[in-house]
Amino acid sequence: MDITYKHDTLQPAVRPTLYFIGVTTGSSSIRRVFPLWAQELGLSGVQLVGIDMPLHASPDAYRNVVAFIKDDPLSLGALVTTHKIDLYNAAVDLFDVVDPLAALMSEVSCISKPGGILTAHAKDPISSGFALEDFIPRGYWRDREADVFVMGAGGSAVAISWYLTRPERGTDRPRRVVISNRSQQRLASLRRVHDELKSDVPLELVHTPNPQDNDAVLQNLPEGSVIINATGLGKDMPGSPLTDRARFPENAIVWDLNYRGDLVFLDQARSADAQLNVTVVDGWVYFIHGWTQVIAEVFGIEIPASGPSFDRLSELALSGKSESGTSMATAGL
Repeated sequence: MDITYKHDTLQPAVRPTLYFIGVTTGSSSIRRVFPLWAQELGLSGVQLVGIDMPLHASPDAYRNVVAFIKDDPLSLGALVTTHKIDLYNAAVDLFDVVDPLAALMSEVSCISKPGGILTAHAKDPISSGFALEDFIPRGYWRDREADVFVMGAGGSAVAISWYLTRPERGTDRPRRVVISNRSQQRLASLRRVHDELKSDVPLELVHTPNPQDNDAVLQNLPEGSVIINATGLGKDMPGSPLTDRARFPENAIVWDLNYRGDLVFLDQARSADAQLNVTVVDGWVYFIHGWTQVIAEVFGIEIPASGPSFDRLSELALSGKSESGTSMATAGL
């Protein structure tokens, strides 16, 4: 990704282009990874261009970006991170097609243009599910009375909670889903999604304007619970949704959707008492699934979520990440 635009300085594409709509796109490992993947997947003529937008940009800013991609012939699609819900709310009427998951979750994580038809997709429910399966064994929830606690009520939180509570999972579902957020409005939107899904897994929404409020939720979670940082803190903004005094439950699994940034949340989990047996997982695998799902959709190619082809892309991603100078110990988007 040799080019990074501010949202108000976009230029017509001179060759087939995939965009990355985020906050600090130039810092992502995808800058080094995408060219390696493009060569492997037969997309060597395609360029990746970042579009940086401030958090909670104006509706007009989101509409201008979507309209640009829609009207520019060589702009083929985009991966959207951080802005998934805001972009949907501001520009959903500009899309020719909105897939069912995007409509249900009121978010856009992927934009494609098959045959010139601008299409909004929600890929997070799929990519987050693949990432969860990488570190949560099948039957995990069936074997214990544990909760999932998601800090942040954005698009990723909606997707994760949907995936873990689907009725087809049977008894392999959390005892309870707890989601916290600094904004009451986002919590209300998430409640509407779950009401439409009619899930029978209890959902508890907690307004947490301060990190100490998340600490209080954490200390009441049962053993073996899964705790997730989906706030963007540690990547899009410095810090953590917890304080350094937070105490994790015994045998917890702690997942940060980020793989880059200051990653304070992961440091806090790693500092937990060794006797608590806390498992710490970063966002690297989520990064790979998130990008491969979008690339497959935008370019109409098949990319398996496992097996030799996926393993090859994972190896290339690791080599690109290493070349970028990113710490291999701290593997979002």
